[in-house]
Amino acid sequence: MSSKALSLLATLCLMLTCAPAGAADANRYEAMAESLLRDAIRRETAYGLGQVPDYAETLRRHFLAAGFPETAVQIVPLGETASLLVRYRGDGSSGRRPILFSSHMDVVPADPNDWVRNPFELQEDDTFYFGRGVLDNKFDVSILTTLFIALKEEGYVPNRDLVIAFTGDEESYQATVQQLTRDYRDEIDAEFAFVVDGGGGSLNDAGEAFQFKVGFAEKTYATFAVTARNPGGHSSMPRDDNAIYDLADALKRLQAYRFPLQTNEITLTYFERTAPLVGGEVGDAMARIVADPSDTAAIDLLRQQPEYVGTLGTTCIPTMLAGGHAENALPQSATATVNCRIFPGNGVQPTLQVLQQVADDPELEWRVVGEPVSSDASPFNAEIMTAIKTSLEPLYPGVPVIPQMGSGTTDGAFFRAAGIPSYSLTGIFINPRDSFAHGLNERVPKRSIRDSLLFWRAMIDQLAGAGSSTPTGGPDNP
Repeated sequence: MSSKALSLLATLCLMLTCAPAGAADANRYEAMAESLLRDAIRRETAYGLGQVPDYAETLRRHFLAAGFPETAVQIVPLGETASLLVRYRGDGSSGRRPILFSSHMDVVPADPNDWVRNPFELQEDDTFYFGRGVLDNKFDVSILTTLFIALKEEGYVPNRDLVIAFTGDEESYQATVQQLTRDYRDEIDAEFAFVVDGGGGSLNDAGEAFQFKVGFAEKTYATFAVTARNPGGHSSMPRDDNAIYDLADALKRLQAYRFPLQTNEITLTYFERTAPLVGGEVGDAMARIVADPSDTAAIDLLRQQPEYVGTLGTTCIPTMLAGGHAENALPQSATATVNCRIFPGNGVQPTLQVLQQVADDPELEWRVVGEPVSSDASPFNAEIMTAIKTSLEPLYPGVPVIPQMGSGTTDGAFFRAAGIPSYSLTGIFINPRDSFAHGLNERVPKRSIRDSLLFWRAMIDQLAGAGSSTPTGGPDNP
């Protein structure tokens, strides 16, 4: 362990774990984070239900009660949802622009009838907390809120401003982050952003940490609606052409299609550094792709792994269906929603053209849903990478820090597009087998609360504390 890491460990031990007063504070802030998470989970903040503004107001009151001035805590409404902006004033001694921390308050829907546990009640066993949003992303909202309150109560003075942006519809239209980057650009201006949503640590089946991922880029998120139309008629008089059949035939052709393998510096570095950590046939396949991107057997093997398939190129998958208008009538229309995660450099319209060619039905109607955004990768930054490694060392000594391209889309894509370099990471360490974000029985390891509080406190010390005013270097080659 480096001397700097030892010094950091001693500081954290003194403040949060070892001294009796420090241990009491640590327990109090862990309990605060759990309480915030418990309150958050009970709120069904899926898009369209209108519960995000009330959640944002509750968080606002917590910040005000901790001593943040009214002018530093702002709710930004947008239709039935909202964002929350919080500014922690520094003394400006570094002469550097703020650091932005972003998470989202909304969740994807959950049907309680499908879950073993009530998704809108925080539940736990010896190892995990359970609930919708407990991993994605109310956990990190609760951690950042607790962290800022703890710093304020301590009287901590960073050497530059720290800004929180909690958005309200990341899981749906991402209109709130677009509003912030368009209309509140000065208030979220930052040297760089930490999108505390995605990335983070991986545990093996023995509970040992084997890697920590940092997102530097994301695939473009694009959704297409494809519709088959037909004159219809009475169901007692079937006809050979049928809108549902036509749509189903097109979807089966899409199912059989695979976009070509694509790689870039980030994905090849990710495979190169992850291969020896994963080992076995999966690790071997990663190493073979790095050596020979045309290795079809290695490509096929990795495409069978849900965790890695998105790293290999563009993917498109149907996610919703709608069709027909009566049970005794031939369908006049049938529509499928096709969601794509587009590899950087391809674009929305070229991807749509591929889908149209594969579907092979000129009568189908296609349209782009919403306004997809794409952005370049954030630059490799030695200061950030060093801070991450140093902050992790007391918690998980020697864990490799690995750059990655996100297969999903976070608000970071919009921050990057607005000129704010963004890095996706979280203090959570979890076995990929236990990662059920967006799925049934979503969970997060209970020890992640303390890990995350320690990790992010150390990150702030590294990047905005005394003695951190000078960058430690230029871009870091992955």
